[in-house]
Amino acid sequence: MRIISGSNKGKRIIAPKKLPVRPTTDMAKEGLFNILNNHYHFSALSILDLFSGTGNISYEFASRGTEKITAVDGNFECVKFIKKTAAELDYPIIAIKSDVFKYLEKAPIVADVIFADPPYDFSTEDFLKIAELVFENNLLSEDGMLIIESGKHTDLSSGPNFVEKRGYGGSVFSFFYETGEED
Repeated sequence: MRIISGSNKGKRIIAPKKLPVRPTTDMAKEGLFNILNNHYHFSALSILDLFSGTGNISYEFASRGTEKITAVDGNFECVKFIKKTAAELDYPIIAIKSDVFKYLEKAPIVADVIFADPPYDFSTEDFLKIAELVFENNLLSEDGMLIIESGKHTDLSSGPNFVEKRGYGGSVFSFFYETGEED
């Protein structure tokens, strides 16, 4: 995997083969960050990266100047790799080992962007549970955005505050916006 843009543009990061991950492809990541670039100034954001795996998305935000990044993954080796890589690159990433669903129930954070990249073989209900927990627990700032990456056969349009989806090869990003309005 490589960092697409920012201070470490083009830097390749080699993750250990033993990690149980499927990093977001460069093409999908570039498309995603082009969308985000039209919505936000990266230096002002707070990010929550769920099912963070190798930390691929967290590194991209950090390279673009984001200073408040929390990466959550249930795999100890993934969290260890993120901590090591963040230290080597002097990135302000806090890596937490936790079951993501349990973390979302008690998360001590409100983020501008929450990115979730769970295993593609999750049930649609599990994908939707991420969105439900984020909105039930008010984890997004006003005008915040939740992005859930899934395979192209997963339809999340019935989720709370769903706005749109964008496909990149076999990956789909579903976007959910915090409107700041009370129901």
